[in-house]
Amino acid sequence: MKKLMLALTVTLALTAPAVFAADHTGHDHSSHATMGGPAHEEVVDGVKATFTIQTMADAMKAMGMEMPKGVKETHHISLSLKDVKNGAALTDGEVKVKVQNPDKSEQTKDLMGMHGHFGADFDLAKKGKYGVMCKFKTPDGKVRQAKFWYVVK
Repeated sequence: MKKLMLALTVTLALTAPAVFAADHTGHDHSSHATMGGPAHEEVVDGVKATFTIQTMADAMKAMGMEMPKGVKETHHISLSLKDVKNGAALTDGEVKVKVQNPDKSEQTKDLMGMHGHFGADFDLAKKGKYGVMCKFKTPDGKVRQAKFWYVVK
């Protein structure tokens, strides 16, 4: 399982720069998330936060692998942080994401640093609207927040 997660992490890390290269601010991206585009982007106190949400099945298919049995998480949520002033990627820090499920239950996880972004796997199996709330602490010591809605159809 650890090798599988490492392979998934490497694949996501290698594809992330292409996803984040385009500036898509000011647009609703929830429908683009399944196509590999950002689920949400915003600038918070000088830091551009770009979230992507990818199904585990899509990630595994992209690697030419099948989903292993027993994995309950259905989606990978990743966060890329960039300093707006100089464009530098912020790869150190602490990130926590809380997902409010359509039934109002919650999942909270720390996102791990992964080759230029932060990420973790969540269970978004039910159709409906999910609230994604994130707090992140960057090397400057500031704690910032971002939140958005994500719809699973």
